[in-house]
Amino acid sequence: MTRVVILAEKPSQAKAYADAFQIKEKTKTYIELKPDSTFPEGATITWGIGHLVELKEPHDYKPEWKKWKLDQLPIVPDQFYEKVASGKWEQFKAVKQLFQKADVIINGADVDREGSNIFYSILRLTGVKGKPVKRLWINSLEKDEVRKGFNQLQTNEKDLLLFDEAKARQISDWMVGINASRLFTVLLQKKGFSGYLSIGRVQSPTVYLIYQRQKEIENFVSEPFYQIEGLFKAEKGSYKGLAKIKEKDKAKVQALMDQHELKEKEDIQGTVQSVDKKTKHQKSPKLHSLSTLQSVANKRWKYSPSQVLKTMQKLYEKRLVTYPRTDCNYITDSEFSYLVKNLGRYQEAMNVSFTPGSTRPSKRYVDSSKVQEHYAIIPTKTVPTQNKINGLSREEKNIYSEIMLNTLAMFHEDYVYEETTIMTDVKGLAFKSTGRTEVKRGWKELFPQPTKSKQEKDALLPEVKNGEEVGARVHIKESMTQPPKPYTEGQLINMMKTCGKLIDNEEDVEILKEVEGLGTEATRSGIIETIKAQKYIEVKKNVVYVTEKGITLCEAIEGTLLSSPAMTAKWESYLKKIGNGQGSKQTFIKQTNQFIYKLIEETPASIEKVQVRDTGESNKKKYNTPIAKCPACPTGSIVDRYKFYGCSAYKEGCKVSFPKKLAGKTLTQNMIKTLCEKKQTKVLKGFKGKKPFSTALKLDQEYKIKFDFEKKA
Repeated sequence: MTRVVILAEKPSQAKAYADAFQIKEKTKTYIELKPDSTFPEGATITWGIGHLVELKEPHDYKPEWKKWKLDQLPIVPDQFYEKVASGKWEQFKAVKQLFQKADVIINGADVDREGSNIFYSILRLTGVKGKPVKRLWINSLEKDEVRKGFNQLQTNEKDLLLFDEAKARQISDWMVGINASRLFTVLLQKKGFSGYLSIGRVQSPTVYLIYQRQKEIENFVSEPFYQIEGLFKAEKGSYKGLAKIKEKDKAKVQALMDQHELKEKEDIQGTVQSVDKKTKHQKSPKLHSLSTLQSVANKRWKYSPSQVLKTMQKLYEKRLVTYPRTDCNYITDSEFSYLVKNLGRYQEAMNVSFTPGSTRPSKRYVDSSKVQEHYAIIPTKTVPTQNKINGLSREEKNIYSEIMLNTLAMFHEDYVYEETTIMTDVKGLAFKSTGRTEVKRGWKELFPQPTKSKQEKDALLPEVKNGEEVGARVHIKESMTQPPKPYTEGQLINMMKTCGKLIDNEEDVEILKEVEGLGTEATRSGIIETIKAQKYIEVKKNVVYVTEKGITLCEAIEGTLLSSPAMTAKWESYLKKIGNGQGSKQTFIKQTNQFIYKLIEETPASIEKVQVRDTGESNKKKYNTPIAKCPACPTGSIVDRYKFYGCSAYKEGCKVSFPKKLAGKTLTQNMIKTLCEKKQTKVLKGFKGKKPFSTALKLDQEYKIKFDFEKKA
């Protein structure tokens, strides 16, 4: 009798496998299947609980490694060992007993490097050796796909390479995390820092990229620029146009006005010189990978990337969508053929109806050469009943309908619009107006129509003829340059994928393109959750800010390879080579070791320049500590009173107080200190009125803060 034991990654996955067969017995730790054509002698499904096994902690090797001390570094064991994760001993014992009795073991964990890691780490720790191992490789948990997968099991060659890749990543992350976190924390604590820093190979450069954007915004000085705008009145309506000039120097724009004898707001005549119409076609978006879905869901419903992944996992386990952790936007002919077959039923389920533009595969969506382990996220063959859809949570409904409509859009017609360019001549000066008219909504009719912005409404052009005389008024239009926008949480995923755009070195850009930036499709949302949990960033109204603790981290790692997305990308690139059999785990770990020695040698000098700030982790009272001597009374100090700044001698009658916010800008303790000591600040940006503006601040005779527009930057 051949005993077959299948290891699933978690109980829900084991249940989905068991549902495809007949169950003989269920226990707390395994499910027994009845014999059938796939398993003539039956089979047993057991499971991990995610990571049943983890790397040992430093103190598991040497008790003295428990303390965070510089003279203990570097902490690098000669050999890395695993242990059973806390609270999971009972399940591990059950898996071990089943493996010992098995004749064939099947790895049914997730089909990626972490799935390989989970399976082989458990197998190694059980001590079971020399038994044949097969690999289940599927993209859907539907019953027929599960049965098909078990009937077409793969060898474990690719799996063993992925295990090497995963172990190299896990060990290197352990080495960098343990050594760098202790090194930077202890050195900063010597300078008075009261918290702890957690430093990681991917999380630290991610925080650093967000910090760079925040610094760009803070240091941005808004400047005016000038254009000539024309307002035109034609027979069938009004429109606007711009002359081909854009200058910071208003005098140059005025000179062009004078050259053409144009006066502001004077009623004159213009002539339509040309009307150019082009019909443009827009194809439906590509099929979703995890990151494109995370982006759309954040834009539309403000869902965080990890919320999207969790929701996707639930939909996957409900057999409604295909494998979630995919970075691919293509499917093969095999998936396309079942989508075509189900087209009518999918439309019914989504309550939409359209005649397909085409039911033939297009290379934009269907390309086997672009599909490796996983294809794009699409609905499964299982078309849900209205009852099943109604039983989904709001998040599940939203995400499911986005996947479904995105897939249906591939069959719909193109979105067609007409782009019109009007050139209007006023006293020899040409003004250009562009606008678009919708011709056919096509695939866009499947999606909710966004509300039109003011610019889009302005871009609707009236019908005009060549040579038509139009009423004209021209004026000099003043606009302000705008700072870059802060990241939303959904944009972090794209920022991590395309951080190559933020790098100057050509070769580094190529490497980042090849591996798609920081982290992998499966890990990015987890990294964002980690840096939120570490309090390096906070998300307010979907906008991401770096905290004081995050700024301390970034100033500490500035200039080191830990702030470099290129380094992380090179690591990721080499890890991929290990997974493809072209790189070695030993080489990777050896290079990580050299990197840590270099870090220990160079960091003490670089930490000297870091200004230690209060990260809110200290127990010292942040509030009521003096910021500056009160400018009005001899005894008081200005202190932070939580909602405002005020004088500590208020009980003695000093009424001086300053707001925490002024015209939409937060006033920092440093700004208040400068105002108290110097009575004025330098020009600051980021104030908000009808338009954003920059100004200096000054204290008047009554110790009130006033704007000082005369001070030049």
